[in-house]
Amino acid sequence: MNDNGQGAGSAAGSRRKDARRNQQTLLDAAAAVFVTSGVEAPVREIAAKAGVGMGTIYRHFPTRADLVIAVYRHQVDACAEAGPALLATSPTPHAALGRWVDLFVDFLVTKHGLAAALQTDSTGFETLHDYFLDRLLPVCTQLLDAAAADGEIQPDINAYQLMRGVGNLCVGADSDPRYDARLLVELLIAGLRQPR
Repeated sequence: MNDNGQGAGSAAGSRRKDARRNQQTLLDAAAAVFVTSGVEAPVREIAAKAGVGMGTIYRHFPTRADLVIAVYRHQVDACAEAGPALLATSPTPHAALGRWVDLFVDFLVTKHGLAAALQTDSTGFETLHDYFLDRLLPVCTQLLDAAAADGEIQPDINAYQLMRGVGNLCVGADSDPRYDARLLVELLIAGLRQPR
């Protein structure tokens, strides 16, 4: 280490990076468990999926609401970041839109039970909803605009209305095994296509 303390700063930065990576792993594991078991899943199930002890989860997220909020924000961020990446790597903008909507549906499934977990904090729920709209509406708009510019869909499709429609198709999917929301969402996205 040199006299100006750069070695200590580098080590601290490395520890912060490791802590962020560990927290991301934990949030990914919690999201996966929430999809299969709901937001009331036992913490031990999340800890096992993440490969950490239960104490690690409680150290990062002292309450279930803290964990649910963190997963919610993590999922919103992942969905927002995926849009431009899918647009750059998909064969067409419409294909990118379809793949993005799949991720959005996964997010909506994870979100089930959020209101119950936050029932005592309506302000916190409203803040999360605003965060959701601020992050995801521009991404959906970008995907729709790209597909419209490519002539794949009509140019007047509103991102808010599409996201709301997808959300409505997902309502109740977790309580009725005979209902396949994903199939209906796929039909909706396919129906946006204009004949070539």
